[in-house]
Amino acid sequence: MLQTLLTPAGEHLPDVPWQVYPRPQFRRDRWLNLNGWWDFAVTEGDAPPARFPGKIRLPFCPESVLSGVGQHFAEGSALWYRRTVTLPDDWAGAQLALHIGAADQVLDAWVNGMAVGSHTGGYEAMTFGVTGAWRPGANEILLRVRDDLRSTVLPYGKQVQQRGGMWYTPVSGVWQTVWLEPLPPHALPGLTVTADDSRAILDTGDATQQGTVTVHTPDGPLTVPLQNGRAEIRPARPRLWCPADPYLYECTVQTPTDRVESYFALRKLSIQKAGGHPRLCLNGRPVFFHGVLDQGYFSDGLFTPATPECYEQDIRMLQRLGFNTLRKHIKVEPDYFYYLCDRLGMVVFQDMVNNGDYAYWRDTVWPTLWVQRLPDRHMHKDPATRAAFLDGMRATVRQLYNHPCVCYWTIFNEGWGQFDATAVYQKLRALDSSRFIDATSGWFRGGKTDVDSRHIYYGPWVLRAGKRPLVLSEFGGCCLAVDGHRANPDKSYGYSTATDRAALQQAITGLYRQKVLPAVGRGLCAAIYTQLSDVEDEINGLVTYDRRVVKPDAAAMGAIADELQAAFAASCAGKSH
Repeated sequence: MLQTLLTPAGEHLPDVPWQVYPRPQFRRDRWLNLNGWWDFAVTEGDAPPARFPGKIRLPFCPESVLSGVGQHFAEGSALWYRRTVTLPDDWAGAQLALHIGAADQVLDAWVNGMAVGSHTGGYEAMTFGVTGAWRPGANEILLRVRDDLRSTVLPYGKQVQQRGGMWYTPVSGVWQTVWLEPLPPHALPGLTVTADDSRAILDTGDATQQGTVTVHTPDGPLTVPLQNGRAEIRPARPRLWCPADPYLYECTVQTPTDRVESYFALRKLSIQKAGGHPRLCLNGRPVFFHGVLDQGYFSDGLFTPATPECYEQDIRMLQRLGFNTLRKHIKVEPDYFYYLCDRLGMVVFQDMVNNGDYAYWRDTVWPTLWVQRLPDRHMHKDPATRAAFLDGMRATVRQLYNHPCVCYWTIFNEGWGQFDATAVYQKLRALDSSRFIDATSGWFRGGKTDVDSRHIYYGPWVLRAGKRPLVLSEFGGCCLAVDGHRANPDKSYGYSTATDRAALQQAITGLYRQKVLPAVGRGLCAAIYTQLSDVEDEINGLVTYDRRVVKPDAAAMGAIADELQAAFAASCAGKSH
């Protein structure tokens, strides 16, 4: 039985949680936040319940304490949400869109008894047109969500029926903001931003759209035409995005009937040789990506922190410890998280969400010992599982494409669900030609990929760059138990153990100085430490699960970061350090 741990933000929730605009890169003036308390019921069948005996607080999943439910229901159950909504008076005559940030895994929606849409996939935003079902006065919104972990076809990440170790409490139902938006006639359908270090191309996806784009630049406003749904922006003196200077160009897209605010950044990713080794480069310069693995779990909200400011606190904490990168591990976050990374200058290595079955011996033990180059064309052959993974990959790229912080995609993690990585790499490259792609993070290497990606928790460190940039995509995992801040006082999981904070710092410092720094001299381009926070049984985080205790010493971690960057600069210059 896990202990209830509240984060500081979880102690005093507002009546309507998560009051930030959910879509920072496509902002309109008017919206209605539908978070807060909804009627709630659980059934086994498809028919709506005769009554709703409970309440649930959105945007939190029912398994979380912040939802007010705190329970996981039988696999395949139907979770029902009901709420009555009356629109503001000034919305009369507008077209209406119902937005749901994410729901795990299959959602169906009705308004006043009329079906308005359905969606499959636990990590993507969805939008339903509801104008035809809406009527004056009060209106009933009804949602049904089904989630079934007995099947591994749909992407599910770290969720399992029986949590423990590196596997976590399952999440079901709605877990991101629900909101309504009035749309003008001939509304802009969206905005795709493709940028490099000199220009940005904005595409609305509708070739009939005409208007202007006004960009706020350091040299003053710049207005360019929006023609056939597209606009090209070339600032006279480009200011490039990087962790040290995460500059964002704010912009407004204006048409005769619509107005949307957005932003973009100018930055370019490339692979170039420096100091005799291939390097990951940002804006033409080699960068050492000093990072942390981030599972994206919180003690009180599970998938969803109590407030969006909790994300900012995590990011700023990592920056105080000297990190410039986080690897978002097998989870896709709300858009607001990536906006914060854009604004604060935190590089994101983004994982796709795994599906398919996982077997400890096949996917962890054997690759660790001897079969890391096993051919994968015939692994995980089920066509439905493969198709669902590819659908999720396409949705992830589509949803996160505009965010400059996202610099690196991870397709498969440690063989879990892995199949025909070269073919999947080529599909992803066709979707996004601008970012680094790690096709096989950890095990079963071989085939097409941009990087040589390794995981090392045990055994010898044999790390030397070859033809591809060398990335240590997982290592570390040293545990420190902090009494009063453990979700499970009876069990712990990690890769080594420290008895107190001084011993933890000594272990971390020794690991970087004795293992990582020598590898930097041999061409290492990135190192991702496990992990940001404790999660349930795992107590190998830099901060406790409730985000109340930062375990390592900030000054010591800053010194490590300085040493890494100095060693990397020397290596790129072809000098020993």
